[in-house]
Amino acid sequence: MPEYSHLRLERPSEGVALLVLDNPDQRNAMSDQMTDSWVAAIDELAADRSVRAVVVTGEGSAFCSGGNTSWIAGEPDATVDHLRTRMVAFYRAWLSIRRLEVPTIAAVNGPAIGAGLCLALACDLRYAASGARLGAPFVKLGMHAGMGGTYLLPNVVGEAHARDLLLTGRVVDADEALRLGLVSRVIEAASFREEVLATAAGIAATAPIASKLTTLALRDGGHADLESCLQWEALAQPVTLATADLQEGIRAAQEKRPPVFTGR
Repeated sequence: MPEYSHLRLERPSEGVALLVLDNPDQRNAMSDQMTDSWVAAIDELAADRSVRAVVVTGEGSAFCSGGNTSWIAGEPDATVDHLRTRMVAFYRAWLSIRRLEVPTIAAVNGPAIGAGLCLALACDLRYAASGARLGAPFVKLGMHAGMGGTYLLPNVVGEAHARDLLLTGRVVDADEALRLGLVSRVIEAASFREEVLATAAGIAATAPIASKLTTLALRDGGHADLESCLQWEALAQPVTLATADLQEGIRAAQEKRPPVFTGR
């Protein structure tokens, strides 16, 4: 397995991959080394058919404090075109997690700020540890939101809450994030990673083809309208009805035992 800088890739249980942002001295800011490692790790996971769920979390007290903006401040004479080219590459690097066709979980163990929040928003599910704080305070730094923030945030919490968060730049605690729909669960910090990984293991134990197709159906806000939904489901459901996993699921239910799905 390759060695990554400022990032760890672990396999805590069958079918589950854990990506740990590992630059705690900088509150897991997205350094150049971490960004390169992230792209390589996503490539590795995308090619691994045994992966059924992916969890992203941070080492230490923070999830991710966002982009490493020191280079922006350090290049006051940079042209707009230069900055745009660099920003687009940065956005696409980190949003590459959306290439993965398995459920992805952001385990927000601590502050998720700016681009760090956008990374969490790019995942399919978000769970927060009690005490975590989340926000997109771009305007307070004098900059426009980036890394998909103005698309991903309304998609997750709705337009009204997204406008509030983006225009005020305020940071919310885990409990308010739960009320806004920014996260799905708040879990005690002491057992946080263990509980999230148990949830991921449960997802990984479901039928892989059904899980993948459901994940894809729900991405980007789901279907454009009900008819599009029905047309997708009329194809996707028969795909799963034709699998050996469906027969295993029915047998397991009849025999009152956990199913063992193989992805066939």
